[in-house]
Amino acid sequence: MIPDPNTAGATEARFKAELAAATSEEAAYAALFRLSDHLVPVRLWTVMSVDMNAGLARRAFSNMPEAYPTSGTKPVVHNDWFEVVQVQRRSFVANTLAEIAAVFPDHQLIAELGCGSVLNLPVIHAGALVATVNMLDVEGHFTPARVRECHDVLKAPAMRAMLTAQELMP
Repeated sequence: MIPDPNTAGATEARFKAELAAATSEEAAYAALFRLSDHLVPVRLWTVMSVDMNAGLARRAFSNMPEAYPTSGTKPVVHNDWFEVVQVQRRSFVANTLAEIAAVFPDHQLIAELGCGSVLNLPVIHAGALVATVNMLDVEGHFTPARVRECHDVLKAPAMRAMLTAQELMP
């Protein structure tokens, strides 16, 4: 679905205003979530910050905090996902639960939430992977057109939200 230019402009303006008013990391990512949800709605939406020097990822935001809380860290695993997102700097897309299971150990929870496809949009800053915006929905959701749309409408706002979030961290 291509956003209506009139509503897309208003949505972008609302995102910019919410981001400017953000007083916490969570508020910055919540503004990005609302923009994303308006333009490309999905069932599960999270942001993982990544510290490649430490080899750790941390869930910084979740629209389903009961299932995917924003606490703790986990090691960055060097698998096919890592090759696509970290080495090639491309979005990782899996459109079946079997593809998800090949790289994500929490694939059963993903399935229980009604999700069977994923798009992980890398956020690159100063040449380094610093975060991913993770969108999950039903199997087959991330068609080539939808992947392009996610890149077109979310890549720059994701960078702005990440930079704002970093500034607001204690």
